[in-house]
Amino acid sequence: MCLAIPSRIIEKNGLIATVDVMGAKKDISLMLLPEEAEVGDFVLVHAGFAIQKVDEEAARDSLNLLREIAEKIEEEEHQPPL
Repeated sequence: MCLAIPSRIIEKNGLIATVDVMGAKKDISLMLLPEEAEVGDFVLVHAGFAIQKVDEEAARDSLNLLREIAEKIEEEEHQPPL
């Protein structure tokens, strides 16, 4: 299974952008993005490449869901085995 993570562009230099991914900064390529993206835009990132621009509401919804999944996994890891 592959996941694309919504990330906000915080810096841009040609086809390289720095994004904020849930508080972590990461450099990515914009080479595969079919449309122009600017600082402040949200993009879906997979394997170091922006693959799609998304609106802020969709990005925040996806990030909230990912946080909920991570919290649930964390809770289950701390449960004693049956």
